[in-house]
Amino acid sequence: MLRKSRDTPVWDADRLRIASDAAGVALWSWDVDTDEIALDQRAHDLWGVAANSDLVTFEDLSARIHPEDFDRVRAAFAATREIFGSYEIDFRIMDGDEVRWVSARGRGDDKGIIGRIMFGVFLDVTQRKIAEEAREMLANEMSHRVKNLFAIAAALTLISSRAAATPKEMAVDLTQRLTALGQAHELVRPLLGEQKKATNLGALLAILLGAYDEKGEIGDRIRVHAPRVPVGEGSVTTLALVVHELATNSLKYGALSKASGTLDVVCTTENGDVVIVWTEKGGPPVSAARGQAGFGSKLVHRSITSQLGGSIAFDWPAEGAIVTLRMNRARLET
Repeated sequence: MLRKSRDTPVWDADRLRIASDAAGVALWSWDVDTDEIALDQRAHDLWGVAANSDLVTFEDLSARIHPEDFDRVRAAFAATREIFGSYEIDFRIMDGDEVRWVSARGRGDDKGIIGRIMFGVFLDVTQRKIAEEAREMLANEMSHRVKNLFAIAAALTLISSRAAATPKEMAVDLTQRLTALGQAHELVRPLLGEQKKATNLGALLAILLGAYDEKGEIGDRIRVHAPRVPVGEGSVTTLALVVHELATNSLKYGALSKASGTLDVVCTTENGDVVIVWTEKGGPPVSAARGQAGFGSKLVHRSITSQLGGSIAFDWPAEGAIVTLRMNRARLET
């Protein structure tokens, strides 16, 4: 039998402060008449507001709210007194160039109001939001890849049908292409507990693009010219994703969607950079992409700029798309 303590815990101000500090809770109060807000030290630190005054106003804090969230936050706070029960508002604030996510929590319908003062808390939820965004990005990327795989399978079937004289030849040809595509996929899929080895740029491009050529290997419709530049194990996945995305778009809309289309991939080195020029010809007429960029375009741009320290540029002559990839060589070799 457990022995009961003789001493009853006393939740005085000191003990509450210890508990709130342990939980990372910042405290605020709001005068609904004057719009003045009082912050504790943790809240001052969270917002980056000097603690030389106990009282600030919403307007004082508004300068630090992310511009895209400002109107939503202002309207939400104005409506909190009409909300029945507890409320929670998540929004971004700016600390210099750094973005933080803050969760403001309280009780509506004037519950717990003392005089004309309402009370609530702020929580720094930046890490939670970063994790949520990463999960959403991963889910979108997986969905995008699955859709692309269906499009690739359909396009490879069409290519095989043009190259084969009998159903048996077509089956063999299609199987070889899908096997090559599987080998390329292994370059994209990171394996837990297994490090990738550095490879040569030209060999990597040959593996990635082999399945898309008319004969199942580069040299017929697809030509690759590349110097002996190593691609490090940390960059193989990123570059493979980019090439896979460009090839898929070409199969759907560009030169590789037509039997007459060709693709030339020429790689050079220049002032510490590796430059890849992707030139399509002989496909359907092309024009500059319009409207908001799709997820695939965003994925390619993010991969090149953030992970390979480079840039990507698109040109749209009538005979076919030209894509210029510029990557930092030191990053590529890492």
